Amino acid sequence: MSPRELLIGAFDAAVDAVRAETLLPPHLPAPLRGRNIVIAAGKAAADMAACLEAHWPLAANLEGLAITRHGHGTPTVRIEVVEAGHPLPDAAGLAAAERLLELLQSAGPEDQVIALLSGGGSSLLSLCSAGFQPAVSQNAPTLDDLRAVASALLASGAPIADINCVRKHLSRSLGGQLAAACKAPVTALLLSDVAGDDPAVIASGPFSADPSTYADALAVLERWNVAAPEAVRRHLQRGAAGEIAETPKPGDACFERVTTHVIGNGHTLLEGAAIHLAEAGIRPIILGDTYSGEAREVAQVFAALAREIRNHNSPWTPPLVLLSGGETSVTVKGKGRGGRNTEFLLALSLALDGLHGVYAVAADSDGIDGSEDNAGALIGPDTLIRAAELGLAPRALLADNDSYQFFAALGDLLVTGPTRTNANDFRAILIV
Repeated sequence: MSPRELLIGAFDAAVDAVRAETLLPPHLPAPLRGRNIVIAAGKAAADMAACLEAHWPLAANLEGLAITRHGHGTPTVRIEVVEAGHPLPDAAGLAAAERLLELLQSAGPEDQVIALLSGGGSSLLSLCSAGFQPAVSQNAPTLDDLRAVASALLASGAPIADINCVRKHLSRSLGGQLAAACKAPVTALLLSDVAGDDPAVIASGPFSADPSTYADALAVLERWNVAAPEAVRRHLQRGAAGEIAETPKPGDACFERVTTHVIGNGHTLLEGAAIHLAEAGIRPIILGDTYSGEAREVAQVFAALAREIRNHNSPWTPPLVLLSGGETSVTVKGKGRGGRNTEFLLALSLALDGLHGVYAVAADSDGIDGSEDNAGALIGPDTLIRAAELGLAPRALLADNDSYQFFAALGDLLVTGPTRTNANDFRAILIV
């Protein structure tokens, strides 16, 4: 088996470990005689909904709505699936989120709600908050305003918890607000794509207490130098001044009706790869699933570790594979294309400078690195040599945030299509 085949196989095994069919069935509640309402949001929403249908009897009184990213749908029978915009909200998502809220509000104490949430839910559940509706005046916020602030936040290098803090305070569905809108008991089953698995951060916590405030959201804009539309900033200022009600906080009675389970996470992803590698006779080393920070800076850390192992057999002796997950960020300063995983790999390749016997893959478990059509890419000791033969300038491309062009030219993009799951990023560095 070639290093490339080994690494792609590890990624495939990792993704299989966090699929709905693998994780969801043991956590499903029994159907009630009343209404059983399923609401789902995120990149895994359609597969989670289809899995629930498959494991519930046809006689169950089941209805529901799942909102997932365009291209991530799955055929279902009883639960409607709507595809919408991610990472930026779109009109289809806003309309679907409005319908989802109405369905939730129709549930009574004798019914039950099953909420299936996964990464991507923040964008897909975006719903203009009360007092923040487009229309009336020329200065009122619009969908374009929501898209503009989301785009600026994503390009700023801000961590996901900060981004979601702002999203919660521009919404009437996120930050515990779906819990407040529901009178039925709720079982919330979460597939985590965030470091630490905080339910308040996963999909911006629609059924979880929100400890953040409007003032915190304003501070995020300042801390990351985000040029938000004036309508957005004005709304947050009104909230900070107490003119708009806060999101539900810890201790609110609405959360007494909610039972939450995190059914899988980034560590589940790494464990799946570790089993595959061990069966292939290669020692897996799980370094953790909580890595964050600038992608190119994280790459420097891993390059130093790989060099120590390769040159000095310390702290481990090859052959082995270093496994890690989490969510790095990219502060966009250039005009190129690429996601955080290809940016990590381009920086890693430069830092390793052709170090013998070191290969790597980095990819997003949802199959989409950033907003491109690839999950990630692969590198090896010959990456920079082949790039030079093609006349590529890797440092210039990295400076322009154009890692996609680099790996596309080499034929080293990893293209899987949507995986319909999401447990964040996967990195594997093979040292032989």
